[in-house]
Amino acid sequence: MFVLIGLGVVLGSIFVGYTMAGGSIGVLIQVSEFITIGGSALGSVLVANGLPPLIATIKALIGLLKGNPYTKPKYMELLKMLYDMFMLARREGLVALDQHVENPHSSSFFSQYPFFHNHHHACAFLADTMKVVVSGSVSNYDLSDMMDLDLEVSHHSALKPAQIVQKVGDAMPGFGIVAAVLGVVITMGAIGGDPAEIGHHVAAALVGTFVGILLAYGIFNPMSTALEEQVTSEAQYMLAIKHAVLSFARGDAPLTAVEFARRNIEPEIRPSFAEMESSLKGK
Repeated sequence: MFVLIGLGVVLGSIFVGYTMAGGSIGVLIQVSEFITIGGSALGSVLVANGLPPLIATIKALIGLLKGNPYTKPKYMELLKMLYDMFMLARREGLVALDQHVENPHSSSFFSQYPFFHNHHHACAFLADTMKVVVSGSVSNYDLSDMMDLDLEVSHHSALKPAQIVQKVGDAMPGFGIVAAVLGVVITMGAIGGDPAEIGHHVAAALVGTFVGILLAYGIFNPMSTALEEQVTSEAQYMLAIKHAVLSFARGDAPLTAVEFARRNIEPEIRPSFAEMESSLKGK
């Protein structure tokens, strides 16, 4: 929502100021310039990354319209799920978790927590880690290193769309200049003709520069920052899982393990201990 509001403010301020000064919106509609700039940007992304990263980037940009999904209620759900899982393991033994971590996406336990269950990365990360905990085959130090490695690789992959958008944004002024230079070439070919036509070609060339700079600093770079913030939020969600599992693996009580996860949440959306305790115990 705020992405659309922000883009609306950017574009609205520019076009309102332009029309107030006597400018005509029709002059800015230069389809040939848009094709030159947009096609060049799309082609550069394909050359550098191929098709799958481009599709992932488009999906990530669409995801921005939904806002940041890592809200306080989602964290409350995560804390409740972790606590219930640890209590199940304490009551019935670690072997009771086998049927759930072996196939988490069809687990009757995890399906009680919709956001977590539909979060493919988080669900797989917890299930794979708990398999190791249940097997008892690694020390706590090795378990921590293993989770850090998983999170580092996943974080690097998740940042790819933001990096692609940022690089496209950085290149936009250059593509705008390319479109403007081509417009100047056309203008030079029209010298000696109708002055009105020459003025039209000059205006079209300048629109190319304008569009390139606007897309760079008003749209692509801010959206790149927004994507990075969303990846950071996901990383914190995953770290909460890591700290809770590590605490449980070294023998801490379920409530203590979940408290480690709670402390990893940003203060702005972190539930208080009393709120967490009330939720965990069903009050």
